Amino acid sequence: MQHSSRGIALKLGATFAFSVQYVALKLAGNVPVGEVVFFRAFFALAPLLALSFFTVGLLELVRTKRPGLHLMRSAIGSSSMFLGFAALKLLPLADITAFGFVQPIFAVILAALMLKEKVGPYRGFAVVVAFGGVILMVQPHGGILGLAAGGLSAGAELALTAALCSAFVVIFIRQMSATEKSETIVFYFMSFCAALGAITMIWWRVPLGFWAAVWLILGGICGGFGQIMMTFSYRYAEPSLLAPFDYTAMIWAVTFGYLVFAEVPATLVIVGAAVVTGAGVYIAVREHRLGRELASRVEAV
Repeated sequence: MQHSSRGIALKLGATFAFSVQYVALKLAGNVPVGEVVFFRAFFALAPLLALSFFTVGLLELVRTKRPGLHLMRSAIGSSSMFLGFAALKLLPLADITAFGFVQPIFAVILAALMLKEKVGPYRGFAVVVAFGGVILMVQPHGGILGLAAGGLSAGAELALTAALCSAFVVIFIRQMSATEKSETIVFYFMSFCAALGAITMIWWRVPLGFWAAVWLILGGICGGFGQIMMTFSYRYAEPSLLAPFDYTAMIWAVTFGYLVFAEVPATLVIVGAAVVTGAGVYIAVREHRLGRELASRVEAV
């Protein structure tokens, strides 16, 4: 229980750090997305390198057995980051956070299609319920007809596509985790994003004022600490136990959105997010219970 509590504390810390990251990057102002990605990824490497020096070591940080999977994971993950930061420019914090909650639902569907994981009737029903929550969330952004016909607002389209790309990343990480260290996965992903962001800056960049640079650097460092805390949280607690705590991000998004940007989220977005959250928590709790039952049966044999 002590280790689980440590995992939960780290997960909550990661959720808070990522929320502060979004606030800082939004405060940076009208900066090209590629430039934002560069600062986010490059300065996130600082806490990762510092930590790795005392844990796995810098040599082990770069050692990998599956460079091809790292490349594919990083390409899809960077797409999610670009899309997500583009959506951040167009949506209130609460809205982009709510759309991010769809990622675990996408991950369940992709795991069934790509990894042949069994999706029972209960989990399938939860996915259907979550889709109902998505329908509610998109109403202020073009509605269900917009979702079907591609007529959603640009921000909603970007955020949902980012969530889908992020779900693909989950599938890749599941495949990589057997041979790759968490720090190595993060290192190659951040390095790829920083390089890609730097390349885009050849054509699209703006001179940064002092405070814009400060906010971008802060966003990168907070993102790095968030990534570390999230990674280490899974060393102390099971993913199914930690998953419900992801949804505390909505508390921070609504709070920061109102206090910093005077944003008041649409009622349907909040209701839809609550529905998606409920479905996600149900899946996580059921996974945790089934995992405990399976472990008990194995011990009894």
